[in-house]
Amino acid sequence: MCRQVFGFRLAMIALATPTALVNANDGLPTRLVGAAVVVTFMTSYVLFRDWERFGPLLLRHPSLLAADTLFGSLLLIAAGPDSTLAYVSVCTPLLAGLVYGWRGAAVFASLQALLLLLIHAAQEDPAPGITESALLPGLCVIAGAVGSSLRNLMLRFGAATQALTTVQARLAVTEAVSAERARLAREMHDSVAKTLHGVALAADGLTTSANADRMDPALVRQQAALVARSARRAAAESRELLADLRRESDPSHATDVLVELAARTRDFSTRTGLTAVYRPTGAHAVPPVPPAVARQILTIASEAMENAHRHAHPTRVDVSAGVHGDLLRISVHDDGRGLPPGTSLEQLRRAGHFGLVGMVERAASVGARIRIGRGGHPQGTEVRLELPLAALTTPTA
Repeated sequence: MCRQVFGFRLAMIALATPTALVNANDGLPTRLVGAAVVVTFMTSYVLFRDWERFGPLLLRHPSLLAADTLFGSLLLIAAGPDSTLAYVSVCTPLLAGLVYGWRGAAVFASLQALLLLLIHAAQEDPAPGITESALLPGLCVIAGAVGSSLRNLMLRFGAATQALTTVQARLAVTEAVSAERARLAREMHDSVAKTLHGVALAADGLTTSANADRMDPALVRQQAALVARSARRAAAESRELLADLRRESDPSHATDVLVELAARTRDFSTRTGLTAVYRPTGAHAVPPVPPAVARQILTIASEAMENAHRHAHPTRVDVSAGVHGDLLRISVHDDGRGLPPGTSLEQLRRAGHFGLVGMVERAASVGARIRIGRGGHPQGTEVRLELPLAALTTPTA
């Protein structure tokens, strides 16, 4: 939404710039207006194009928006409050409400309204009535209130979305564990149960041979050996399945994602000869991850590294993982050529490139969110996976 505000500002500045330059006096005023045009236009363009990258800077430093407001006032003085540039002034309190909340909206609405009133008062032919002169300042106040209300609405929607994502993640983890147990049940039916049935048949045959009128010692020994082998095989299969079940239900047997991810990064670097560096992040330890979930997470990270090696031609791959807030965040970034502009999952699916599509599907299967793009980096591609920690607290026993 903030990006759309800056898009509107760009259009209004482009429309009003000729009027502002024509109305400006020759010499220094023209140069000041030209500088103000360049600064306000380029600032709006940069924020419109890379809001994810520069938006946090504007959020941390409200003085930048104040400076932008003052530069815009130079254009408004030159173009006049009746030009299309006047609508740009309404964007400032709207943006302040979206970014800073009601306090910021009140401050910037007051500042913008004061500037508009001063510009009206300084005109050679001011508006004849108070209604005309107070129209734009009133719109600034209304825009600030609208921006603040939209911010609160989006925050509430975000909180509801996060809660829904957490619930979906819990359900996905539960389903993943249930599916793994169903797999173990099938394997038990197909291995241990059949082996024990074979033991029972061999024991029945041994009993029949032992009770025969003319017992054949060689046949009895052969059948006894068959019973022993089958029993040992059933015991080995049972131990293997029980070990898998214990790893699923006991948190102490859960996967340490950071250790496994570091090992896979080293293996990838050794195998491909590409520089791959793993770095832990976050201030808190990563809780144990159920093996069924860890398998999907680690597969996504491995696939991201392989995709970078095969398609991006990078010189370096950086892998990081850790707890940030209430999320387990894993990032794989390469400095390669990046994705083509306008790439979408549907285009990749139609073209038969299922690597990225498969990563998205794997993330969805465990309730994680995945972002694929440049992120906050100047070049390359970043695959960022975020899994709510609340999903890992679901009991698995």
